[in-house]
Amino acid sequence: MGSIHSLKGPFLLSALFLIISSCGNFNNKHSPDGEGFVQIFDGKTLDHWKGDSVYWRVEDSCLVGVVTPETLLKRNTFIIWQGDMPENFEIKVDYKVSDQGNSGINYRSVQVDGLPYALRGYQADLNGPNEYTGSNYEERGRTTLASRGQKVILPTVGDRDSLKTHISDNQWMPKIVTASLGNIDSLKKNIKVNDWNEYHIIVRGNHMQHYVNGILMSDVTDNDTVNRRFNGLLGVQVHVGPPMKIAYRNFRLKKLE
Repeated sequence: MGSIHSLKGPFLLSALFLIISSCGNFNNKHSPDGEGFVQIFDGKTLDHWKGDSVYWRVEDSCLVGVVTPETLLKRNTFIIWQGDMPENFEIKVDYKVSDQGNSGINYRSVQVDGLPYALRGYQADLNGPNEYTGSNYEERGRTTLASRGQKVILPTVGDRDSLKTHISDNQWMPKIVTASLGNIDSLKKNIKVNDWNEYHIIVRGNHMQHYVNGILMSDVTDNDTVNRRFNGLLGVQVHVGPPMKIAYRNFRLKKLE
């Protein structure tokens, strides 16, 4: 999600492909850890994940998405986990993104008819400049549901055909901001640049919380009975824009009651 500036030349390529120093040793667990999380990426293969092999691969035990000058995108594309997603869950995953990279972790999403590897649904947003990291964005839907630092309630406003009339500057205007979670720039200081960060997503019923490095960045209660979802697919994204690289490691899922 979001706009990003173009970069060209050897410097970009050097920075892009040095973004991942090492993902480290993968701890291959098929049973829950002490916190109840199960690894859903084995660090060796793309088993149980489905995406366009032009953009997705395993590298240094990481799930990696790369866009090069030769493979620039006309639309966002995802690699989608093929396992069963519980209705209520937590996700913890480490990520590292290039300077101008743009990605996100989609959940409770559906595949878009006629567009391979395209998803519509909630997204834990992230990007290299950290303009959007931590926010809740609905891909191909209501756009930004909560910017970083916002606690919001989403009311019912009408059917999907009327969505565009409620969107301005990539923001879902009917949202009701009920509290501040902190100054947007102060929260940004907790997010590392060109380094590993941990995303923690907690989804229970119509309540969604996004944490980065242990800090609550956005909080959404979705009361929109027309547009909300309680189930769907999990996937991660490479975004339209300049060349980029995103790496995910230690991808863990926990079922909640």
